[in-house]
Amino acid sequence: MNTETLYHIFLQYPRVYTDTRQALPDSIFFALKGPSFDGNQYALEALEKGAAFAVVDDATIASKNPEKILLVNDVLKSLQALAKHHREQFNIPFIAITGSNGKTTTKELVAAVLSSHFRTSTTAGNLNNHIGIPLTLLRIPKDTEIAVIEMGANHQKEIEGYCAYVQPTHGIITNCGKAHLEGFGGIEGVRKGKGELYDFLKKHRGSIFMYNDYDYLQSMSNGVHEIIGYGTKNGAIVGQSLSSNPFLKIAIETGLNITEISTHLVGDYNLPNVLCAIAVGKYFNVPEEKIANAISSYNPTNNRSQWMELGGHQIILDAYNANPTSMQAAIANFAELPAENKIVCLGGMMEMGDASLEEHDSLIKTLEQYKWSEVILVGGDFNKVQHRYHFFENANEAVAWMKQQQLKRSTLLIKGSRSMRMEKILETWKD
Repeated sequence: MNTETLYHIFLQYPRVYTDTRQALPDSIFFALKGPSFDGNQYALEALEKGAAFAVVDDATIASKNPEKILLVNDVLKSLQALAKHHREQFNIPFIAITGSNGKTTTKELVAAVLSSHFRTSTTAGNLNNHIGIPLTLLRIPKDTEIAVIEMGANHQKEIEGYCAYVQPTHGIITNCGKAHLEGFGGIEGVRKGKGELYDFLKKHRGSIFMYNDYDYLQSMSNGVHEIIGYGTKNGAIVGQSLSSNPFLKIAIETGLNITEISTHLVGDYNLPNVLCAIAVGKYFNVPEEKIANAISSYNPTNNRSQWMELGGHQIILDAYNANPTSMQAAIANFAELPAENKIVCLGGMMEMGDASLEEHDSLIKTLEQYKWSEVILVGGDFNKVQHRYHFFENANEAVAWMKQQQLKRSTLLIKGSRSMRMEKILETWKD
């Protein structure tokens, strides 16, 4: 079955999904394959649960209900081709966002600002990979005025592949830090991989929003048709951090008549994310009051820079992801926070490759520069470097130990790679 025919069916049933545990009636099920599963085996189940059609690449399965089971050569490629075809029906700005740190927060802030004035469609949650991005594209309603698409990547040529079907008109690289070093092959590999977004926009006379404080982004951007800069020194939007105790408050020096904006974001490291959202909003002529209100009203979720009180303690929960760059920034910010009885809970960093031991040891050296009430390290390569702190193999062990302690009122930083599940530390204070 070709893409045009499949798209005609999609227009009649414009909802797609890939997991029969999340069955959607009157929709299209795409039977993807994974390392340990074959979605083809669930095609009949999807129909039984109400799917209008199932797309498979197994002829035997297709033969069992040829009217409802659609046979293609490769389900994943068909999903991506369908998404590309759907994207091509729009003549609106498509803003692609990638980066080592802050891309999801930036995406959320940009979407919040734009949706205050436009019908905006954006990536839900963290659907930012080779499956999530096509699903995101296919969920864009026909009346959308601006789309904001997040792109995650852990190896080169990945962003290039996403651009082929997202076809962005505008792009944002938040930064290029020490993330996924194993897949990218070092920091230069990270810049090359993330820079594939700029490369696409150079070829198609697109525009970028660029944080001017990073010299490497300026070098990477050479040849881009239009550059809208923002930063702490120069750009269309210039701003500074006024305070972060605990929430970030910024001063706008250039670009807005509004001079101060308060946020619900923890940490000075969120300043570039906020400035980016302001720059995007200003570029697309969102009224200034709407820009400021959207940013001030945004509350982070999904374990990202969340501030909470639990069990009499104040907690910064930033346990969605971690790499050396974001870890160092979080520790430095926490050290500056005016609070007593600070407890640091860090989970190990993944996908560091040959740099893992060095980067974990570097974090230990950073921790040793400050005075903490307790430091709790969980998993990863923290057990392979020398330190004097508490170490536990997993978060459950850390919780068991913490429950035995009679911790006086404290302020905690909880951060780690997703696989460490550091949010489980919160179970310490469950009844």
